[in-house]
Amino acid sequence: MQTKRVSMAMVAARAGVSGQTVSRVANDSPKVDPETRARVEQAMAELGYRPNRAARALRTGRTQTIGLVAQTLATVGNSRMLQAVADAASARGYALTAVTLGAEGDIAEAFERLREQGVDGAIVLNEATARLEREDAPTAGLRVVVVDSPPDTRFTVIATDHAEGARAAVRHLLAQGHRTVHHLAGPEGSYAAAERERGWREALAEAGIAASVPLRGDWTAASGERLAADLPAEATAVFVANDQMALGALRALAASGRRIPEDVAVIGFDDVTDAAQYRPALTTVRQDFDVLGERALALLIGMIEGAEASVDERLAPELVLRESA
Repeated sequence: MQTKRVSMAMVAARAGVSGQTVSRVANDSPKVDPETRARVEQAMAELGYRPNRAARALRTGRTQTIGLVAQTLATVGNSRMLQAVADAASARGYALTAVTLGAEGDIAEAFERLREQGVDGAIVLNEATARLEREDAPTAGLRVVVVDSPPDTRFTVIATDHAEGARAAVRHLLAQGHRTVHHLAGPEGSYAAAERERGWREALAEAGIAASVPLRGDWTAASGERLAADLPAEATAVFVANDQMALGALRALAASGRRIPEDVAVIGFDDVTDAAQYRPALTTVRQDFDVLGERALALLIGMIEGAEASVDERLAPELVLRESA
């Protein structure tokens, strides 16, 4: 049996307001007082009302759809950011369409695809931001928020303060009495990896310690395992660029008979969902993907609705102490 579509009139009757008031709430008009808005939104939720996007687009010139551009969704960080943005978009009544670039993808083509789909704006994630810098991608006609990038006057940027998180990790290890801290770094071309490496170097320099040559991986546990096997025998502390690589490092160190943290202390970065379940539980630097996604979306919607576009926002990470360091 076909379910009858919930109409604005039905919502208005449930909330005890006019149809015009329901329309204003559905279109995010500021001309509704908070108490009335809450009552209408409650009625919408109770009845399962879904605004007609096509009709709204004709009225407002906006589709309430946003795009997301990522190099890949295979990495933990990118997949968590996708989920965070999707959840935040859904909560604000926006649909989401995602485009991945792959190793050789054309970011200009990605923006063109998003324009063809009529998105109101786009969020660009992590490694894909480097394509904006290298290719000077044509983003004309699209509002853009970039996640994890150096300050850029062309775009609104939001990022975790990766360097400060790395400094906190290294300072903690040095405070435990380690003479130096080795680094398993992320891939070339990654802004997050470069910033975490910078923080590692700066913390060592503050302590008057020369940095060793970092061992560079590709964010995967397999690369962390491979690189940890190449750590010098005298290494007693390691800062790893992400938790997946740290997982591989823990495996390699355990296989070599080295105890953690008694023989080698290990700190990761990200605080992935399973970090507390690693063996031993991983000390790591937490970046809040949910807040990143929420803020990226809020900034983008603000731009769509006429707010200033020139913003650079850095979110403070948190060192989470567990058993590995």
